[in-house]
Amino acid sequence: MEIIRFGPGYRRPDGPPGTQGVTGQVILNDPRAQVVELAFQRYAIITPHSNPINTALFVVISGGGFVQVGDERARVNHGEAVLWPPGVVHGAYTDGTEMRVVIVELVGEGAVPAESEGHATPGGSETAGSGASGPTKADGTLAERKVTREDYDSQEGEPW
Repeated sequence: MEIIRFGPGYRRPDGPPGTQGVTGQVILNDPRAQVVELAFQRYAIITPHSNPINTALFVVISGGGFVQVGDERARVNHGEAVLWPPGVVHGAYTDGTEMRVVIVELVGEGAVPAESEGHATPGGSETAGSGASGPTKADGTLAERKVTREDYDSQEGEPW
């Protein structure tokens, strides 16, 4: 049995170039997937970037902040997850709050088929490479959010 430690004391600065205020720890890295725990300080940012092949699931486990998928931006809180499809610009940031996330990145083309229910929908017939067959490009979307303070149950620990 292997126990992998992460969290305070195990994190290092992480993220693509331009990232500020984010530290992380790789939990798993193998040919199929990479799993990383990230901690966002207040006013932290993972700069908008894209990955041409890998699909990522951005899972908020505590706190909250904001995410971007393509041109769409939305607030996210703990207990919510956002799909970052391959080839689509994505990023995340915090304002006056902290946020902890686990990112599950599925490695390679076809890691998550575009037609998988609950993940992404086909965005067209474009394929990778010239004349090569590959997965269709996926379009990520954000779940509809409750918009007023009264819609939240304070017993759930929502960060208001």
